[in-house]
Amino acid sequence: MQAPLLIVVGTRPEIIKLTPVIEWLDRFGVEYVFIWSGQHYDYKLSKIFFEEFEIPDPHVNLNIGSGSHAEQTAKMMISLEKQIKKIKPSIIVAEGDTNTVVASSLASLKCQKPFSHVEAGLRSWNITMPEEVNRKVADAIATIHFAPTRLAVINLLLEGASQKNIYLTGNTIVDMVNKYKSLIMEKSETFLSEYGLNKNDYILVTLHRAENTDSFRRLGNILKALAELSQQYEVIFPMHPRTKNKVIKLGLTKYLQKIRTVEPLGYLEFLSLLANCSVVLTDSGGVQEEAFILKVPTVTLRYNTERPETTIHGLNKLAGADTELIVKHTLNQIKCAEKIKSLNTGDLLGDGHAGERIAKILKEFSEKGIVLEEPDLRETPVVTYTLLENGMDPNAIFEAVIGFDRKGEPCSLSEGYQMLLARIRTSYDKNSLNSE
Repeated sequence: MQAPLLIVVGTRPEIIKLTPVIEWLDRFGVEYVFIWSGQHYDYKLSKIFFEEFEIPDPHVNLNIGSGSHAEQTAKMMISLEKQIKKIKPSIIVAEGDTNTVVASSLASLKCQKPFSHVEAGLRSWNITMPEEVNRKVADAIATIHFAPTRLAVINLLLEGASQKNIYLTGNTIVDMVNKYKSLIMEKSETFLSEYGLNKNDYILVTLHRAENTDSFRRLGNILKALAELSQQYEVIFPMHPRTKNKVIKLGLTKYLQKIRTVEPLGYLEFLSLLANCSVVLTDSGGVQEEAFILKVPTVTLRYNTERPETTIHGLNKLAGADTELIVKHTLNQIKCAEKIKSLNTGDLLGDGHAGERIAKILKEFSEKGIVLEEPDLRETPVVTYTLLENGMDPNAIFEAVIGFDRKGEPCSLSEGYQMLLARIRTSYDKNSLNSE
């Protein structure tokens, strides 16, 4: 009997981004066990999305709940280890950069099971960011990397990941936005009227990251900017429960007097408000992507981003927690809205078929089998790095991970690696970087 996949999900973004993969696994008839970690447990951050996307309830709910990063991750690892030993899956699959993801990767390795990371290779280069730590650990451990963009592939190669199991798939968020784009446009009038909003005449805000909400200075600066903007524009702010608690605890509610704060929204409702706003202010990685796909002017309330593709055409501006810069960028982005709407952004984030690609690759691996292997270094016990001469076949001696051309671009050292680079540079025509 073929061992099932084990899919681990625990937060709102993970539900959204893994839905296309789950749908295609069902179409392909791939057996899997769906585990919910319980990292998000509020109805509006979890259960509502299962209902909205018509996803079956998870087979297992770990009910981890809140806690410090260490506490949450440790509880998940203990619970996941038990499930992995019980289910004996062929591959463990997780998506993103949360505590659920890093716990899944560590538990997989400890149980000697291959780990597959969806959205591998994203880097903000900010090691003080918990999500950056999570994604780097997950990628270091992963056996299979599903990279959403060319830049993500390059990051993985530069960190020494083997090209053999790196797959350039596109981002599944493109699948989701494309799937629901026509529906949200149809329902836009209804959603906007519910909140008394006019199309392209309001500012949408999301704010939840710890580096912003845990800092009195940062949170205060951001709210000051929102308060200033609310003097000129309607500002609507679906507030994360954690953010709401921090605003109250830090005594910053005075800045919300003219700001419309509402409960977290369902996916279709949120996408509709996003598609019709003048500009979105956010510290969310997913919202940066969704806004880029919908060509919505964006101001990111962070000093760095793991989605640099969104900044290439000026669609997304990084403002950090600087009150003056937030206001300046927001007003400029509103002025540039028409230009941004007309941009040809191509398929920098994907072509809308990532879920199918990922599911197909997982199906192939589950059928043919994949195991963690111990390297045999008896003849070459010292791992070294060396320059290879032109024409040398690196595979005759060892596996070459990456080379560079005169421009500093990753390049090949053999015919196989030339094919690799060509596939990175092309868009999303192939499933695998190393398949014919």
